[in-house]
This record gives sequence, structure tokens and C-alpha cells, in this order.
Amino acid sequence: MPTISMFYGIIISMFLEIQEKHHLPHIHIRYQGYMGIGCY
Repeated sequence: MPTISMFYGIIISMFLEIQEKHHLPHIHIRYQGYMGIGCY
């Protein structure tokens, strides 16, 4: 997963599944053991 941005301990990464056509590209947001996922 390539990292897009890191600030104040928050890491934003891009995720894309090449083999799976039905999944949209999305981002993972990580902060101190917590993780959120967002689609665009």
C-alpha cells in the first residue's frame, strides 16, 4: 500500500485490488492502532 500522507501520527494510504474488478480504489487511514477505510 503506497503511503499518500503522514501528519500528526496519521497515516493515509491508497489501496487498489488489481485482480478484483468489483472493488473500488479506497484509502486506509491509520492512527495509534485505529483504522478507518474510505471510498471515493
